[in-house]
Amino acid sequence: MVDTGKILVIGANGQLGVELTEALVRQYGEDQVIPSDINPSNQANFIELDMLDADHLRAVVREKNVQTIYLLAALLSATGEKKPLLAWRINMDGLLNVLELAREGVIRQIFWPSSIAVFGETTPKVNTPQETIISPDTMYGITKLAGERLAAYYAAKFGVDIRSLRYPGLIGYRALPGGGTTDYAVDIYHKAIAGEKFHCFLAADTRLPLMYMSDAVRATLELMQAPANKITIRSSYNLAGFSCTPAEITTAIQQHVPDFQIEYQPDFRQQIADSWPESIDDRLAQQDWGWQAQVNLEEMTLDMLKNLSQRKKAAVETTFSSK
Repeated sequence: MVDTGKILVIGANGQLGVELTEALVRQYGEDQVIPSDINPSNQANFIELDMLDADHLRAVVREKNVQTIYLLAALLSATGEKKPLLAWRINMDGLLNVLELAREGVIRQIFWPSSIAVFGETTPKVNTPQETIISPDTMYGITKLAGERLAAYYAAKFGVDIRSLRYPGLIGYRALPGGGTTDYAVDIYHKAIAGEKFHCFLAADTRLPLMYMSDAVRATLELMQAPANKITIRSSYNLAGFSCTPAEITTAIQQHVPDFQIEYQPDFRQQIADSWPESIDDRLAQQDWGWQAQVNLEEMTLDMLKNLSQRKKAAVETTFSSK
């Protein structure tokens, strides 16, 4: 029997990392999945790991017989604008450390996420194609573009099996927002459940591509399980869920929480959002490995409100029982 080795998730505490780690555990078993992050966690088999420490990363990979790495850790768009040099160091050096392990044959496969942030003001806004003008206007987008080119380079020159998705804004209830420009679309649901007015940092009509976390996790697993000969894009695949505005999310929430209120207070993140596409053409992902989004805005809203309400109720009951 071929030893497929273990799976290391770097950035397992993040919004995507929490849910992807759980999905990997369900699919491959708890013993096969090693969550890691620079911050502590109570996840099973968890390892505290700084991906910028190449020697420690290599030691963990060898000791645990890791063959697949999901490299999710990154400094996101809004935070990256405040700390651009740190964003470059974290987003680029971490990727290079992992790519080098693959080049040397220490690991077999890498998943690394890109983003719609690679696109810029000169990119076509509607149904943005896979191959188009790519001119990012943020440090986060610049690091993702550089990462895409590194991925394609290592795949072509060294045969590295790296796979990537250009995620739209990801929405989930399991973890709090982490410094991204589409984080409003997570926080808005938290405020609705808390009965609070939401102050939105984007204008009401700002249309952006979004995706519910369950679709993002499924897309990631489907891409990684696809036969290598089906993967025609080694930089990063366009990926689409649905597109909407803050006003449309508000209307969807008010179908269930009629008293919910929102106030629009655009800040520096508006300029970032204005440079991104409104919608994405992901036909290549559909053709190559059968991708198809499942969750729309209304379904996401219902699920977000239901789960956040249940979590709030559980937290209140825990607080009450501990008194």
